[in-house]
Amino acid sequence: MKTRMISLTALAALFVAGAAAGAGTHKKTKDIVDTAVAAGSFKTLVAAVQAAGLAGTLKGEGPFTVFAPTDEAFAKLPPGTLDELLKPENRAKLTAILTYHVVPGRVMASDVAGLKSARTVNGQELTISAEGGSVTIDQAKVVKTDIVCSNGVIHVIDSVVLPK
Repeated sequence: MKTRMISLTALAALFVAGAAAGAGTHKKTKDIVDTAVAAGSFKTLVAAVQAAGLAGTLKGEGPFTVFAPTDEAFAKLPPGTLDELLKPENRAKLTAILTYHVVPGRVMASDVAGLKSARTVNGQELTISAEGGSVTIDQAKVVKTDIVCSNGVIHVIDSVVLPK
């Protein structure tokens, strides 16, 4: 089946993508979370994954595909939104948002470009569009692809995508 799901681990994979990008030719031994932490540009994502209790999942066997928003992507959210989501009483909502960034399986850029949608770990569909050499996931532009981790792959996106 061509359509693959996005899971929370995929989101962690997105964190890892930035780290792997900075590491150049390093071996694929780091999981999605460790890759994201090492990258340094996914501090907000990592904090959110930890607040939601998803770090263990994203460090798991996988494979996962994560469409990972950078710290700059999180900064685009309306003022106060992130602080509100990180509160313990909003853990379910934060988890729903993070799992919307993860698709089960290892979906490489060449696969993503051929898809129209992908079912995420939270059960909803992401809309995928490939036009003019650019790929968008919902309204977020994919800015870096195929950051391979031991338990999946990260594709970096320029905005946080929100479930319907």
